[in-house]
Amino acid sequence: MSKLWQKDNVSVNEKIEKFTVGRDPEFDLLLAQFDVLGSLAHTQMLESIGLLESSELVEIQQELKNIYATIQAGEFEIEAGIEDVHSQVELLLTRKLGEAGKKIHSGRSRNDQVLVDLKLFTRSRLQEVAEATNRLFELLISLSDKFKDVLLPGYTHLQIAMPSSFGLWFGAYAEGLVDDMEMLQTAYKIANKNPLGSGAGYGSSFPLNRTMTTQLLGFQELHYNVVYAQMSRGKTELFATTAIAQVASTLSRLAMDICLYNSQNFGFIKLPDEMTTGSSIMPHKKNPDVAELLRGKTNRMKGLPNEIQLVMGNLPSGYHREMQILKEVLMPAFDEILNCLDMTYFMLSNIQVKDGILDDPKYDLLFSVERVNELVLQGVPFREAYKIIGHEINGGTYSPNRNLNHNHEGSIGNLCNDQITVMMKEVVGRFGFDKVETAISDLLK
Repeated sequence: MSKLWQKDNVSVNEKIEKFTVGRDPEFDLLLAQFDVLGSLAHTQMLESIGLLESSELVEIQQELKNIYATIQAGEFEIEAGIEDVHSQVELLLTRKLGEAGKKIHSGRSRNDQVLVDLKLFTRSRLQEVAEATNRLFELLISLSDKFKDVLLPGYTHLQIAMPSSFGLWFGAYAEGLVDDMEMLQTAYKIANKNPLGSGAGYGSSFPLNRTMTTQLLGFQELHYNVVYAQMSRGKTELFATTAIAQVASTLSRLAMDICLYNSQNFGFIKLPDEMTTGSSIMPHKKNPDVAELLRGKTNRMKGLPNEIQLVMGNLPSGYHREMQILKEVLMPAFDEILNCLDMTYFMLSNIQVKDGILDDPKYDLLFSVERVNELVLQGVPFREAYKIIGHEINGGTYSPNRNLNHNHEGSIGNLCNDQITVMMKEVVGRFGFDKVETAISDLLK
């Protein structure tokens, strides 16, 4: 089969073809189901404007659904010599239906076809990341509630500062994920716009009904301007990887805390023996490799947006072939962040928390602010109280006040986890997953 763009009596040097195709067949397999969805919507629209007969539409739709079923069963493949997933789907239709199969490319370019595939793919994978993030959030909230009364040293500059608690620690990362979910929701909103019908970036002389395909595919909105629809390539990937990098940043910081808190010098938490590894020469070692690898993997993901920016940095408007290599940045990133979210969930589900940490005299100074505030409540001006306790500490007469009275919003005694949970539910509710799922279900009936 000739390529979608190939002209008669013109062939491409094999070395050039190998270089330009690159890893596209590998990554295009991940786009296959979305390519079929785009074609289901596009062909319905073509029939509505008279470019397909109703009988042809019935045949094409049924065969597309058959192809979709093979994809879901893991039986779909891009044959040797076939350039991309779009060509493979069109080839299968043409083999089965003849001339009718050749009509599905009317009013469409490979540019907007791959764009709609990537939009649908990114939208779908962002939903998976959002759901996994929400799952981890719920675990963190439950751990925060469970261990709300277990005290923990708080640090600034890695020096002991003031009393904290496991309730605060787990809850802090939970609320951090709320902000990360906001980023995911923004990325989802950018991905949830329809570029189909923009063609090669300059529209079509056919009377395409782009609003119809937008509704059929469950998109929230159109990319109206056809030039900008093409320019959204790269921006969609940038927003998605930026959101992934923000989730990764939260996980990397949590992983670092776990590495510290699990060490003997801190001893605040313990990972079960089955979650640690040993040393080839030191029989006592129980290394937190899972946390260390999480730290490394998530730190690496922070660089993903920069990779996108570097590829797109000096490109003018219109389509350019190097946009193809953005797949190599975007697509593996989803599997990586989902794996890290799952492993973080598994690790936290098995974490063991130590009680009575602050009973150790070495943490007495954590309560110095409590002593200062005690004097202030007795009428001593704050600056004077600060100096008094400072003199006690320097003179060796300081005695800690361990009676904590932190009850304002978000403090040790008032975590506000219910309010944080409401915030997360509000963000998740703005994605509109139900609308998308209903549209795709209707498309496949």
